[in-house]
Amino acid sequence: MEQVITLRKVFGEVFITIQRMPDNAFILAEWFGVQSVETVMQGGYRMLELIKEKPCSKLLNSNKNVIGSWDMALEWAQNEWTPQVRAAGLRYLAQVVPSSIYATMTIETLIQRINNDLEIRTFEDEAAAEAWLRSVPD
Repeated sequence: MEQVITLRKVFGEVFITIQRMPDNAFILAEWFGVQSVETVMQGGYRMLELIKEKPCSKLLNSNKNVIGSWDMALEWAQNEWTPQVRAAGLRYLAQVVPSSIYATMTIETLIQRINNDLEIRTFEDEAAAEAWLRSVPD
């Protein structure tokens, strides 16, 4: 595996880790804790940089450790992030949903907004999400 990128909030709390899997099979992003517009944008732009550096068509976006909603960043995710990652080569997005109903509702809203741009599936665990990503063509 390539290096793990760890982004932290002002007081040192990790809010996301990102890594490219071997053979560029997919990019794994794991989010943690309460998210803000700033953390969602910072993490999103870092994923975009990785995809631009070495195009990858698959992203496993794990929200299983997210607490609460991040719906304040939905408009940015729809209008800024999605078109840019799509243009950079992303095609498949596997979303692992958290136990938090609020975060899950936010993900469902995002899917409704961007489902025409990317092929998106939701999963309850990372193993199932990874299996799906490995089953779809590059």
